[in-house]
Amino acid sequence: MFVDLDTDPRVEPPSHGDERATLIGFLDWQRATLQLKCAGLDAEALARRSVPPSTMSLLGLVRHMSEVERGWFRRFMAGDDAPPRFDMAADGDFEGAAGDDAVVAEAWRFWRAEVDNANRYVAAAPDLDLLSRKRDPQRGHMSLRRVLVHLIEEYARHNGHADLLRERIDGRLGQ
Repeated sequence: MFVDLDTDPRVEPPSHGDERATLIGFLDWQRATLQLKCAGLDAEALARRSVPPSTMSLLGLVRHMSEVERGWFRRFMAGDDAPPRFDMAADGDFEGAAGDDAVVAEAWRFWRAEVDNANRYVAAAPDLDLLSRKRDPQRGHMSLRRVLVHLIEEYARHNGHADLLRERIDGRLGQ
């Protein structure tokens, strides 16, 4: 087990409740899982790449998910002018993930700011049918519900990567 069940810092999603509470519960669980997989590692370990030619690292995943949260909630849903912090087209979220304490601190600061922004946005939304202000070229306008489900999926997929990265770093695996 990665952590003892008695000391697992994650909050279990609700067993029953309304749709918003359930979606937020699962999104928060996935966010906390990414934090858990990164816990206790120094900057060098967080920046350690998986296997060539991949540039993926735990730190890169934190930076990437910061941009994902920023893109979906600030740019797409709210329609804000919020340029990317990292050059996603050039794999900058992963390429710039250097084993430096300042880079790690910046990544976590950005990620927390975007999570806080997303949480405020969702809390203020009248309902989950709220449509995005921007239109996706392939899908058109999307509901907040659709965006939340996508974020859960995105975190879950990358948390699978985080499992493998962490196992490669120090052999720890599990939840």
